[in-house]
Amino acid sequence: MPRPAASGPDLDAYREAVESLLIELAAHSGSGFGPGDTTKAETILIERLVEPAFTAVLSLTPRGLTGTVEWLLREVRRYRPSERSSAADLAAQVRIFLLAQVEAMWWGQTTPFATTSDVLTSPDLVDIEKLRRAGLLPFRYRRQPRSIATRAARAIARRVAPDRTPRTAGLRFTYSRPETIALVGQIAAEFQARAPVGTPALWVTSMTRSVRHQQHLRDLGYAAVSPSAHCVGWAVDVEMAWFERFSARKALEEALLDRQSAGDVNVIDEGQAWHVCVSPFAVEKLRQDFVNAYESGRR
Repeated sequence: MPRPAASGPDLDAYREAVESLLIELAAHSGSGFGPGDTTKAETILIERLVEPAFTAVLSLTPRGLTGTVEWLLREVRRYRPSERSSAADLAAQVRIFLLAQVEAMWWGQTTPFATTSDVLTSPDLVDIEKLRRAGLLPFRYRRQPRSIATRAARAIARRVAPDRTPRTAGLRFTYSRPETIALVGQIAAEFQARAPVGTPALWVTSMTRSVRHQQHLRDLGYAAVSPSAHCVGWAVDVEMAWFERFSARKALEEALLDRQSAGDVNVIDEGQAWHVCVSPFAVEKLRQDFVNAYESGRR
């Protein structure tokens, strides 16, 4: 079934404008913007974000152009470096925020999963645990520990064999939309075809989140943007850094960026993991792909 033709803003132009903006921020930051020393960054953002490449996307987000720019300026003012955050500096925070607006444009009008109960009871989501037990998943993950004993066992395993698995807390929720699961499965297969022989399977570090959990991550210092495609089931995070030890990171980057070039996804480099969001233009085909690949495992 052919994919519907993509329409809307020129996302290549938008992403190029983001990169240009980041270069300008870097040129003016010197040794970096210190806490409270954000005036230069705010001035640059106010001047640049009214350019057509930016307004074409930002005006279509739920907050609109003015609201989105104001929200970003607040994010800039509140930014503090954190070991937990994927935003190593202020420029990284701006980059993650602006690239996430592509997804706000796509999915910002979708009702998010507000609570844990909303995630666990949604008829729109599928529990990948059932697919894993049926041997249908071509990618790996692990769940967050639910007991003190499990956390202790994980800690011991990290000390004994620190690089046996990625350094990630695991999935809080093992639920996602069928189309998202189909996409990740296809990327996993494409990655295996490109990666050196013996490379482990693709590793997923995060899937659907509730709004409450997203806010909790923000409170802890993570670069958890709002609204987030995680909170509507259209995004996942995949491990990147761990695959460097297998000389396979480049293969995974290429697989993801090729999917972005095809219009299937939006990709955000967040360092250790990359964030991947399904494009609405890929949904119809991915829905059928899920039925073909996984539906038998749900019966």
